[in-house]
Amino acid sequence: MSEAQKQAKEDPIDLIIQPRGRDLGGFEVRRILPYAKRRLVGPFIFLDEMGPADFPAGQGISVRPHPHIGLATVTYLFEGEIMHRDSLGYEQPIQPGAVNWMTAGKGIVHSERSPEAALAGPQRLHGMQSWIALPLAHEEAEPSFTHYPTAGLPEIERPGLWMRLIAGSAFGHCAPVRVFSDMFYLHAELEAGASLELPQDYAERAVYVVSGAVETDAGTAGLQSFAANTMAVFKAGARVSLAAHQASRLMLLGGAPIDGQRFIWWNFVASSQDRIEQAKADWKAGRFAMVPDDHEFIPLPED
Repeated sequence: MSEAQKQAKEDPIDLIIQPRGRDLGGFEVRRILPYAKRRLVGPFIFLDEMGPADFPAGQGISVRPHPHIGLATVTYLFEGEIMHRDSLGYEQPIQPGAVNWMTAGKGIVHSERSPEAALAGPQRLHGMQSWIALPLAHEEAEPSFTHYPTAGLPEIERPGLWMRLIAGSAFGHCAPVRVFSDMFYLHAELEAGASLELPQDYAERAVYVVSGAVETDAGTAGLQSFAANTMAVFKAGARVSLAAHQASRLMLLGGAPIDGQRFIWWNFVASSQDRIEQAKADWKAGRFAMVPDDHEFIPLPED
């Protein structure tokens, strides 16, 4: 047994992350990644929990058109609906359980707003927003957008446990979502007393507790509990079993380490600072293709 394997067995937990909350006028967002001591987990370079938020009639979210490069986005909802529109001309409602995979590559612009129909009455919104850093070979890929309905995503059921595979491969299943590197991303629901083991065939793995509470055997440290709104990052090779104290909702994620360094600034991800600067200049100069029939946009933030 190597020294790293021995340490993983003695204490499988690499890091505990407590998200930073931000109130956006009645709509709370918890920023999980990037974190000061952990920039990525596998290819996941950005992870937010949105809500839960309750909006009265006439109010909702309105994220104006903004650009991305060097990443793929996934907005996954538990409740509510968001209308996605982008510079490729796609207009697609994001609904609970479905996957809308947007590859930014060399550049894309999109908006996310509450649909007009939803604004007619009160609405509740709750979900996860993630960015997946693209490997070097695909950083400048042609932008694309693909919708994957809920019915086409693998579901895994065991006593007291239900999981949906959002992207990648895990537990002998492979999601239809086209990914660019080895990864897994799952939504899991556990009844009180149920347990699950994290996939072991990935170097970087984490669990985010959306609601409820789970515990794991932390080796010499004994049992370690994780409450809602906590992320635990685990060491490579560690055997990790999670047991639910109560009914719990988890997001399981990870994958192979991304190749090389990544810079992140505003909505841009790139392997070089020069590419970030180019994207900033292009957005400021209006050189990105825009969302059709939408004349709004988010200006470049001040440095």
